[in-house]
Amino acid sequence: MEENGYTVINTTGEDLDNDQKALQNESYDVFTGFEIFEHLLNPYTILENVKCNKLLISIPLRLWFSSAYRSKTDKWDRHYHEFEEAVDWLLEKTGWKIIDPSKIHSSSKKGRFPTLIKVFYPTILYGLCEKN
Repeated sequence: MEENGYTVINTTGEDLDNDQKALQNESYDVFTGFEIFEHLLNPYTILENVKCNKLLISIPLRLWFSSAYRSKTDKWDRHYHEFEEAVDWLLEKTGWKIIDPSKIHSSSKKGRFPTLIKVFYPTILYGLCEKN
């Protein structure tokens, strides 16, 4: 991105549930959040307070037959939220409108039934959003 003339500002690893200074002190042309909102206790506050007019996000989707994520090594599941269609409501309530949604399918074909069926069901939502 920087090679193409864009300024890129990343978080520095802070816990965005507790420390939102980076969002309060900066304004962005486009704010990106790739598979982060499911890890936050309160994505509502972040989506409501980020200073920008465009948002590009990706969120893993929970499917009727399979969790969005299940850790094989951690004691705790690292996803606090498992989004289905409720992500539209979250965005709407925080002043965002998805203008270009895209759902993609898993590229993994490991042979297990839940993995194979994900080839036919979308597993990740990508969305370009604008502030209402």
